[in-house]
Amino acid sequence: MRALRILLIIAVILGGLFVIVDRVAVHFAEGEAADKLKATENLASTPDVNIKGFPFLTQVAGGSLDDVEVSIEDYEAATGKAGRTIRIDDLKADMKGVEFSGDYSSATAATATGTATVSYAELLKTAKSEPTEVAPGVTARVVGLSDGGNGKIKVAVEGTVSSLGLKQTVSVLSSVSVVNNKVEVHADSLPKLGAAALAEDRVREITDFQQAIDQLPGGIKLDKVQAAPDGVEISVKGTDVKLAG
Repeated sequence: MRALRILLIIAVILGGLFVIVDRVAVHFAEGEAADKLKATENLASTPDVNIKGFPFLTQVAGGSLDDVEVSIEDYEAATGKAGRTIRIDDLKADMKGVEFSGDYSSATAATATGTATVSYAELLKTAKSEPTEVAPGVTARVVGLSDGGNGKIKVAVEGTVSSLGLKQTVSVLSSVSVVNNKVEVHADSLPKLGAAALAEDRVREITDFQQAIDQLPGGIKLDKVQAAPDGVEISVKGTDVKLAG
């Protein structure tokens, strides 16, 4: 009985040591992965990497990780226009089936899903803020974006009737969707600016616009989008997502 008790104590101690070593190893790996991701994606700050699942060491021995979560506080995405970017807030991605190379210099996730937010202030930079003629003597421009409720964006349009010296600001509710990896804002109905007859295509040049969001980490793409109180919430997804290398 004494020998069995000793064996049990040793087993408990060894098990505890394994857990400690495993947690130290995963913490080190998360830090290394975060630094690597910061360098490869040219991030301004170090992202948060969370390797899930236990034990970590047996996953490493198998050559893949079950689940890795990556959080990036601010990410400057490309817009398709030279020198112009758009800030993505709180980008979170959940990577499944992450396989890494033998020297651990690169890793690829089988699938990835995630969420992020584009503030209305950032999205407003895409809209036409300079006065544009929509009818003889009538100009219009977008002056604000906000949450319109029920998944809609409220687009504030300022119209100016030069002959009357009149300025008028009206709001329209717009739908938001993903079209060809772009966030598209489309007015459900058109605003009325003064008494002038406005051509729909001219007005939609003001109210409707698209914002490309390219070169997201690992090649993930836009999936869905919806209006929210603080901005546009986007969902992203991808396959064979390269985390580093």
